[in-house]
Amino acid sequence: MLPYPALTGLGVDGSASPRGEKGAAGGGRTSVPGTTDDTKDNAQSDRLLQFSFIQQNDWLRAFSDNAVHGILGMWSWAIVIGLRKKSDFTEVTLAGFLASVIDVDHFFLAGSLSLKAALTLPERPLLHCSTVIPVVALTLKFIMHLLRLKDSWCFLPWMLFISWTSHHIRDGIRHGLWICPFGKTPPLPYWLYVAITASLPHLCSFIMYLTGTRELMSIKHGIRIDV
Repeated sequence: MLPYPALTGLGVDGSASPRGEKGAAGGGRTSVPGTTDDTKDNAQSDRLLQFSFIQQNDWLRAFSDNAVHGILGMWSWAIVIGLRKKSDFTEVTLAGFLASVIDVDHFFLAGSLSLKAALTLPERPLLHCSTVIPVVALTLKFIMHLLRLKDSWCFLPWMLFISWTSHHIRDGIRHGLWICPFGKTPPLPYWLYVAITASLPHLCSFIMYLTGTRELMSIKHGIRIDV
């Protein structure tokens, strides 16, 4: 479907599907590189997966593919908060972990640690349903409100939303998005993948500003976080 060299990883339906793709995301903060350079850097991450020595090893291919998900999650959150202090790297690392950990559901659905079983699932795992993302994010926000953690951890629902969405969008160029209970979309065009990945951090950042979350985060970080 996309005229790129073969790329195989943990697909959203659990299958190992050849697909060429380039990770991309746009930026635009004083504390991180510009949009064009960042897009090229993220594209390089996916190009590395096309090397034959990676393609010939299932574990290396799956690990590398998952690592790119983590890189995109880290980069997306770095756009939101910037990297001004050492403590910011902890948040960025957590965002990368959240973007990568979704693929664990392949093994849960397979009921085995076998990579072959995880790659040959008859259906998509639960965390690869895009409808789950806003449900989990809102549930987390509600729980934090009950536990009165809404100030110090106000960023967490947004981090989860951005990290998981970046994972789903990247998987979407191979298999489309699974929006239960409505079914799945066709594979996303490459230009749409780039556009969503590039704009997602900025869009979320703006909404966080409107809801007052950025003000709370500025207090937490001890420095004003600009949109």
